[in-house]
Amino acid sequence: MGELRTPAKVKIIVGILAKDSQAVESVRATLREKFGPEDLNLAPFPFTFTNYYVDEIGSAPVRAFFSYENLVERETIVDIKLWTNDIELEIAEKNGTPELRPVNLDPGYMTLGQFFLATTKDQRQRVYMQRGIFVEPTLYFQDGHFHAFDWTYRDYQSEKYIQYLEQVRARLAYQMSTGKPYRLRRENGPTGLQTKDERGSKPKARETKGDARQGGHDTV
Repeated sequence: MGELRTPAKVKIIVGILAKDSQAVESVRATLREKFGPEDLNLAPFPFTFTNYYVDEIGSAPVRAFFSYENLVERETIVDIKLWTNDIELEIAEKNGTPELRPVNLDPGYMTLGQFFLATTKDQRQRVYMQRGIFVEPTLYFQDGHFHAFDWTYRDYQSEKYIQYLEQVRARLAYQMSTGKPYRLRRENGPTGLQTKDERGSKPKARETKGDARQGGHDTV
């Protein structure tokens, strides 16, 4: 029989979709209060993969990512997803649109080997946790890069997302090996982050099939 071991803690990453940068900034303090100090962020940029969110967020949404220094037990993703759902509803009610969410929060967690997204909807590739929450393996790390599965959302296969997530992983690796957050590294020491040239060329992302996977997330 295999020896039972507690798995290593994981890094929380929250993807945000909102109508503009100001809407992203409005929820940032709430996330920081919940998760602690920010680690590595990806500033808001145009989200052009789909018009799936036009009714809720508008015709020109932006995407941003925030990762956090504090590592957590991976099963806490259930509480985190339920909490982000509540925050979305609170924002919608304050906006006067209780049926529509002007800010969409997609929490996930990263191990050294994979990146997972949390969702309330079941599909063949998703694993049930508890209390109505599933997790979906979204990317796996191999040969120095993150790679997509057949079911991975097209935006999560993009170079911009993967470059960001690989940088987050480098920080996670540093944190796990030293016990310290990346910001406390020696100023003249190795950064753990590689340039695009050092990483080599990124393998071409797979094309996915079906409109539902072309960037329109159903990870509500």
